[in-house]
Amino acid sequence: MIATIMLSIGIVFLAELGDKSQLMALTFALRYRWWVVLGGIATASAAAHVLSVGVGYFLGSALPTRAIALVAALTFLGVGLWTLREHFSTTGADDAEPEAPRAKAAPFFIVVSAFLLAELGDRTMFATAALATDHNWVGVWVGSTVGMVAADALAIALGILVGKHLPERAIGIGSGLLFLYFGSMTLISVADPELSGLAGAGLAVLAPAVAGAAFVVLRRRSSARLRRKEHRYDAPDSATVPAVRADHPDRRPRSER
Repeated sequence: MIATIMLSIGIVFLAELGDKSQLMALTFALRYRWWVVLGGIATASAAAHVLSVGVGYFLGSALPTRAIALVAALTFLGVGLWTLREHFSTTGADDAEPEAPRAKAAPFFIVVSAFLLAELGDRTMFATAALATDHNWVGVWVGSTVGMVAADALAIALGILVGKHLPERAIGIGSGLLFLYFGSMTLISVADPELSGLAGAGLAVLAPAVAGAAFVVLRRRSSARLRRKEHRYDAPDSATVPAVRADHPDRRPRSER
């Protein structure tokens, strides 16, 4: 039992290093409190891994991973676009620092749902399912959950350090771009599973790059329209000048004029 737990911790920890789950943990740590993110990751990891070890131990078959990955990709793309929309909006002055966007739902639920969708069909799930076929499933479940939480805790710590030195606008824009990257990378893997990881990562960069450029152009156009409108309202109306003079005639004697 102990050997199974330690084996699962080591395999999952190494599998998570550099994985998108760590980038997601870092992204969430920039926006929410670290204990909320860590608790959400632990909950989602426990749920996803108990499902994977159950599949591997009892059923020996796989879940519809392509459908799950498609839902996850669309979710990440939607979250990324919404985050960019919040931080690129121009409701006030251009130099004013925007308020941090408030989540419509509880941050814990957001983290749990995002990680649960990301882990279903991920390589970690296949690793735990494979381990559960030959080892005690309880030990595999405990070890895989601990290994994933430990790996993502490193990313959370990095997010806390980075977040202390970045403005809120930069954090929000970076979070939105990362979610677009996750979504496009997942979508590419669903569309072409045989595509190499490096090629898929390169193509996935196009989505956040195009979206970021589009939001920058839209924001500049909106700012230009706002400045023109303010300039038009501040300019004096020449038609009102004669009326003012007529309402206030010169009452000085003619000899003093």
